Amino acid sequence: MIAPLPSAILAPAPGLSSEDLAPIAPAHRSWGTGNYAALWISMSLCIPTYMLASSLIQGGMNWWQALLTIFLGNSIVLIPMLLNGRAGARYGIPFPVLARASFGVRGANVPALLRALIACGWFGIQTWIGGYALYQMGVLWLPALATLPPVFPASWALATGPAITFFLFWLLNMYVVHLGVESIRKLLVFKAFFLPVAALALLWWAITAGHGLGPILAQPSKFATDAAFWAFFFPALTGMVGFWATLSLNIPDFTRYATSQRAQLLGQAIGLPASMTVFSFVGVVVTSATFVIYGTTIWDPVVLAGKFDSKLLVSVAMLAVALSTLATNIAANIVSPANDFANVSPAHITFKTGGYITGVLGLLIFPWKLIADPSGYIFTWLVGYSGLLGPIGGIMLADYYLLRKEHLDVPQLYQYQGAYTYQKGYNMRALVALIIGILPNVPGFLAAIGALDKQLIWAGLVAVYDYAWFVGFFVAGGVYMLLMRQEQTNLAPHKWRPTEKASSIHAAAKTEI
Repeated sequence: MIAPLPSAILAPAPGLSSEDLAPIAPAHRSWGTGNYAALWISMSLCIPTYMLASSLIQGGMNWWQALLTIFLGNSIVLIPMLLNGRAGARYGIPFPVLARASFGVRGANVPALLRALIACGWFGIQTWIGGYALYQMGVLWLPALATLPPVFPASWALATGPAITFFLFWLLNMYVVHLGVESIRKLLVFKAFFLPVAALALLWWAITAGHGLGPILAQPSKFATDAAFWAFFFPALTGMVGFWATLSLNIPDFTRYATSQRAQLLGQAIGLPASMTVFSFVGVVVTSATFVIYGTTIWDPVVLAGKFDSKLLVSVAMLAVALSTLATNIAANIVSPANDFANVSPAHITFKTGGYITGVLGLLIFPWKLIADPSGYIFTWLVGYSGLLGPIGGIMLADYYLLRKEHLDVPQLYQYQGAYTYQKGYNMRALVALIIGILPNVPGFLAAIGALDKQLIWAGLVAVYDYAWFVGFFVAGGVYMLLMRQEQTNLAPHKWRPTEKASSIHAAAKTEI
């Protein structure tokens, strides 16, 4: 009988590896603390962050309640962000490959595709924001754009004018995907300089037009009782966690470039909670000011800008929103899902193909409906998908830290027959834990979208949905550990070490950080 080759000298299976999925060589890992801090500052400076804060004001919170909720949510999600990031920094592997350790080399497609579908939703939302900004500009110069006859079914809630600019902006995004990620660098630089200036200008306008910060910050909470506040707070906190629940999973896509663990840990800790809270303050102040100035709360900055008198000012502002949204969309909502789709079939799905798939699916989720009101934005979108991603995070962290004690055999992650094969490439225990982690949140989600009457559901199950990410995270992680107790004794004792000779594609990651 021929002895099997040591895993470190096995060539990677063609269906499990590509240039995008292979480990990053230590010599090519160049991201330091400043890079990760800048990444989060750039990612946080976007219109959805502003809308996140303003939606809490619209929902009834006062300024300090909204900011505290945002800070707490981002501090909580920072924990799984840093824990998942450690694996990427240590082994140089992206999220879809890391998921193979817990879900199996084929089963990893399940969490990868779930995460990718959420990114498609964010892509659609960002594209709608950019397209609607162009509409607000266009209708100033072509008023007929606002009175075009309807062509879509009434149930779509989509007017013809905004639909045209949305589709044009979508085509622009797809063109950038065609050109490749490198083409977006100049736009990212533009965003990094312009958006902070624009945010400060908007803050100055709010303070000036609102007769100082006093009247703005004096706006009281709209909750009549403490019970009403807590009923809003807990699902809102879950929504804040859900805002970056996507990145808390696929953060290895970025930390695989870290020069050290300290670089990614410190950079993210500095960049995420602080930048989200500071930029949210702008949204809180401006939204509160709209009530003082207009007598009604306007939570969408694009709609607010449309109320300004100067055509030139509105046009410049809307073009800037569109350009910065384009930069964010490509960087945050194309790169990661493209990797996730590529994991399904590395030989056939390239970055561009994955980007096109993301674009098409982003259209099909009807993003204009998701952000039509704050309740849909928080309770349907943010809380809803957190119930899917929380269980994935719980399983992956339980596997990496509690089961494997941070030890992975990286070459085996690229083999159909090896330590992570399980049952024909699927770890059924992980998939069962995922389903069990999702199930408690399903009744509440169906009630939130109106598919089920709340009166027909046990009140406790409806309440569980307010904590969707937390429930899914701990239930799935706990179930996974229980199901893997027997498997734990059968885990391969081999630990991949940097002294072993690796095949050419895996030599890239043979030095652990």
